[in-house]
Amino acid sequence: MHANRPEDHADGHPPRDRIEVAAAVIERPDGRFLMASRPEGKVYAGWWEFPGGKVEAGESARHALDRELHEELGITVKNAYPWLNRAFDYDHARVMLRFFRVTEWDGEPHPREGQGGLAWTRAACPDVQPILPANGPILRGLELPLNYGITALTEWGESGFMPRLEQALVRGLRLVQFREKTLPRERQMALAREVGARCREHGALMLVNGPADVTMPLVDAGLAAGQHLDSASLMALPARPDVPWLGASCHSAPELAQAEALGADLAVLGPVCDTLSHPGAPTLGWAGFSDLVQDCGLPVFALGGLTLTDLAQARTSGAHGIALKSAAWAGDRP
Repeated sequence: MHANRPEDHADGHPPRDRIEVAAAVIERPDGRFLMASRPEGKVYAGWWEFPGGKVEAGESARHALDRELHEELGITVKNAYPWLNRAFDYDHARVMLRFFRVTEWDGEPHPREGQGGLAWTRAACPDVQPILPANGPILRGLELPLNYGITALTEWGESGFMPRLEQALVRGLRLVQFREKTLPRERQMALAREVGARCREHGALMLVNGPADVTMPLVDAGLAAGQHLDSASLMALPARPDVPWLGASCHSAPELAQAEALGADLAVLGPVCDTLSHPGAPTLGWAGFSDLVQDCGLPVFALGGLTLTDLAQARTSGAHGIALKSAAWAGDRP
């Protein structure tokens, strides 16, 4: 995602300061979100973008969001979660887009500043074009669900885990990480094929946490959507693997930066809280998690000692969602 954020100019002049912009993903319960067409007379007139505007001096990004959405659309924001932060260089400006996911508001959005139009659309198949270049990767992130389930075959055993996987998929889980590194390779492959087939049947994505010789046959067979890198593999890779979806496990700012540099589609960051598997190990806490993701351009899932009830806290702290292992297979909701 950093390909469009050069810090030096070829002409030798110092770079212009970045303009802080608050941007809103205003989303309905059915998964559709609002985009606006830029007014005539402005740069990129007629192109579609997420509503929002410039953060004024002395304003927080959240205050700017509330003000801009009232001025532009006539709505009052009731709930908004901080989300991705995307730096982008246009010919006319260098911007830092601070995205929020707006889930509650008062009023019906309507154009108040000469916008060419408003449209409710979906990430996987947006029916508005053209979309501003800075906003394209944001659509990718919006395809991801809020919960990421990590397999627990070693803990539950096959006979115990598979029914729980099926129940979670029926309840709506749509993103699964197959992570069973302690098993022999052939056993990993067999179980990954079964998990992948069940995910495919329910329209869920499965990423494989394992080496390329385990992952790629599953991707080629249509049983896996991509690869999830552990932190050691992440830091050793010079370029992104050729997979549709790429995730990465991170524990620090350098690892998050490497995930962005590789063009990963998502990251998992933790541990946030104490875990049963690593009692007494250092944890980030929610404040530490928030500090690490405050300028991150990736959807980041919080991990470590969490349950489904922690989703709101995670999103308030800047997470895209939560990654769960044991708790993913024991709850009543995905």
